[in-house]
Amino acid sequence: INSVPLPTWQTLSNRRLQAHPSPLSASNTLLDAPLPAWLAKPVVKRLLSLPLHAPSKGASDSAHEEPTVERKHLFSDSPHQVPNHCLINEYLPSQGIHPHEDGGAYAPIVATISLGAPIVLDIFPKPAEGGVLQRNSRPQWRILQEERSLLVSTGEMYTKYLHGIEPVKEDIDLQEVANWDVLGDKGRFTEGRNVRRTRVSLTFRDVLKVKKLGKGLGFLQK
Repeated sequence: INSVPLPTWQTLSNRRLQAHPSPLSASNTLLDAPLPAWLAKPVVKRLLSLPLHAPSKGASDSAHEEPTVERKHLFSDSPHQVPNHCLINEYLPSQGIHPHEDGGAYAPIVATISLGAPIVLDIFPKPAEGGVLQRNSRPQWRILQEERSLLVSTGEMYTKYLHGIEPVKEDIDLQEVANWDVLGDKGRFTEGRNVRRTRVSLTFRDVLKVKKLGKGLGFLQK
């Protein structure tokens, strides 16, 4: 990621980012192009090997089991059945992003990989149509995203909730996060704190509107 040429990074007030294979147009359309090989081969291939639903407890691999339907992977139900866009965000300590939704430009499934350092993601119920989230609203859930972890958001979590990152130097009260019982390494957080370090996220989505370059260059301005 760090070896990507500097012009590819876009610096914002609260973070910097890369969009692959390209940013969306003003009409939320993606130019039809493959993801870079350094994202597609090691990462997308792995995402497509993961089941959409965890196997039920007590499931057996016995040869006497009844035949089942083909196992669905994470993006089986998205229109292109594969992520076609990756947004890379870099957050320094004290940087964050206001609560937001990904919206209708994408299929309602997002796979986010965290690298470099842990961070807490805040989840808020989406206000009723026309409503605004109050500035001091408390999140309904907090999710601790460990480095090298994968967070998948789909269904109502995608359509009915907002997510954001508080711009702080330290995450506290970590024993209260919603995913405490499934953390990979609770021992690091027994004091309930996480001092922020530079964290990079890879967010994979399926953009709904895709246009081939040969069908008109003008769409990039739309």
